Amino acid sequence: MAWIVLIILINGISHAEGTAYSNAFSLPGTNSTQAQSLLAKGFVGQSGDVDQIVFHSFAGPVKSHEASIQAALSKVEKLPKVGSVTSPFCSDGFATSETLPSGSCLGSSQISKNGTIAYAVVHFSQNANNLSKAHVQAVENAATTLRSTSLSVNFGGNAFGNLASPSGSPYEGFGLLATAIVLVLAFGSFFAMLLPLGVALFALGIALAGGILLSHVLAIAQFAPILGSLIGLGVGIDYALFIVTRSRQELKRGATVEEAVVTSLNTSGRAVLFAGSTVCIALLGMLVLGLSFLNGVAVTASLTVLITMLASMTLLPALLAFQKQHVLSRRERRALEKNGPGPVVVSGPWQRWAHFVSRHPRVLTLCALAIIIAFIIPFFSLQLGSSDQGSDPSGSTTRQAYDLLAQGFGPGFSGPLTIVGAIHDPSDKTAMTGLDASLAHKPDVAAVQPLITNPAGTVGIINVIPKSSPQDAATAALISTIRNTYIPAATTTSHTAIFVGGITAIFVDFASVLTGKLPLFVGVIVVLGCLLLMVAFRSVLIPIVAAVMNLLAVGASFGLVVAVFQWGWGTSLLGAGTGPVESFLPIIMIAILFGLSMDYQVFLVSRMHEEWLNTNDNEEAIIRGQANTGRVISAAALVMICVFLSFAIGGERVIAEFGIGLGGAVLIDAFVIRTVLVPSLMHYVGKANWWMPRWLDRVVPHVAVEATE
Repeated sequence: MAWIVLIILINGISHAEGTAYSNAFSLPGTNSTQAQSLLAKGFVGQSGDVDQIVFHSFAGPVKSHEASIQAALSKVEKLPKVGSVTSPFCSDGFATSETLPSGSCLGSSQISKNGTIAYAVVHFSQNANNLSKAHVQAVENAATTLRSTSLSVNFGGNAFGNLASPSGSPYEGFGLLATAIVLVLAFGSFFAMLLPLGVALFALGIALAGGILLSHVLAIAQFAPILGSLIGLGVGIDYALFIVTRSRQELKRGATVEEAVVTSLNTSGRAVLFAGSTVCIALLGMLVLGLSFLNGVAVTASLTVLITMLASMTLLPALLAFQKQHVLSRRERRALEKNGPGPVVVSGPWQRWAHFVSRHPRVLTLCALAIIIAFIIPFFSLQLGSSDQGSDPSGSTTRQAYDLLAQGFGPGFSGPLTIVGAIHDPSDKTAMTGLDASLAHKPDVAAVQPLITNPAGTVGIINVIPKSSPQDAATAALISTIRNTYIPAATTTSHTAIFVGGITAIFVDFASVLTGKLPLFVGVIVVLGCLLLMVAFRSVLIPIVAAVMNLLAVGASFGLVVAVFQWGWGTSLLGAGTGPVESFLPIIMIAILFGLSMDYQVFLVSRMHEEWLNTNDNEEAIIRGQANTGRVISAAALVMICVFLSFAIGGERVIAEFGIGLGGAVLIDAFVIRTVLVPSLMHYVGKANWWMPRWLDRVVPHVAVEATE
């Protein structure tokens, strides 16, 4: 009853408050941030997002539509949050005097050479991440009235990109259906299937509503709810699945309903509590990076895991007690009534596989490592950045705008670099003029616009069009060369403060900052994970092996992401284009994968440790532990894979990257690492698995993750 009251209350409040998700992030001290700050001071109202409305005439030159385009742009310029509009036609000249020298005209450069493609520039007063969808939609509505059989109108830029981003995947329902099928096959009972799925969905409903409320006090990215759904469904079903499975095992061993529920909580429940805590710790490890963009994602994802864990520990046992023997299939109930309690160790394929692993540990270890290494190889080609709108689905307005601009003005046009300088005296302006002239002759530069100064003459801007696309590695190299070579050469005497900004430069700096902090982040979660496992299993070797296994799973998942999203293997099936991997993806994925890998490690080794304490026989403990958990781990993995892959198809590109990366990682982790590699190594190592120095055993606190018989 308490859970029902909670879900109604929190969803009612969140519905009344509404959402306040935002992709806003700050990179204090970076070159692009300094450029943005200087631009905001010198060009008030012009420092926000710069987007394009792209026109393509199918019958004659685009200038034949000049009157109607000018009228529509006049309406756009008067809309809220629009600082100014620069028309492609000079006759009416929407280019403001604040951004252009007297008598200049950008119109001639905003129409392609063949005259059929043109674009208007929309200067918003805020960055795309801070604009509401209503304000951007108003601009799009005003311009789409121009569409006809002879004129197409499309929209490019980050503000319009945020508006066009899908809120989820159309295949989420198929993922849930596949999950239900897997659970029915695993349990053989419809009622048993409903428990994990129902508890996970119930907990997710509370977690998402809580995330909406948190969005009013934290900067939470717009993709966080989808990511939260992805994680919440995966771990929520898994946690409930482990508890339900252990309860079913106890019932088949002859326990009463109450005894089965108590034992399942005292064994699998402890493992769930411990595993969920490790996932939360791994996710909250993102807080050490000090980036507001990731803080909100870390908190909301941790909240989702926490609520699903608590629901598995409180709501699920109540439902188990309510269903009584119906969590068993009819055949299982008849067999129990006819044959009596079953054996301690389950029989069947997983028992035979466990014995096979115990007899061939060396060969299986080498085979498993070979498979993992094959997945890891593409990882060494990883390119971090931000995919441009050339990677959007082919039918989207942003993709069509990108293709038209590339066709009419070159591939680098969609990612211009904004070079911003502070002008204090004539020598500063001379330095910027000289830089402008020198950049025009550089090999990677397609075009350079003349130096523009604000009315006060205190800030100058040079817009540079690279020859390469925004997501191309050559563009990042050009930004570095401008900052480290061209600017110092132009300011040897004046020492003018000049910075390179623009959305492309911002994402290059973002990738650089995250890459620099990645070793700290990985070190923190690896050390914390090792300490937790050491506390749980009273062992030195098991935590070290687990850390290495987790790193292998991470490397394999990134290799798969590179192969799909950079190399293009199968992207046509996902509705996404090729490009660099999003800069923030490694941080978030590592946190999630370390947590999920810890889940499987805890569920597998906790059962082995339980049998070790009961038998004091290493070989028997590993065989029993693997035989008893193999079926549930494989079922849990299939559930997660179904959930993750359903989010990967037809949705937002970044969510597709998460879906493929996490789904592939779970596949490798569950069916290669935990099923083959970990037990093989444990057989090979022997009793040293459970060794811990006496002095360390006295220091490390005692926390039992399993119950002994």
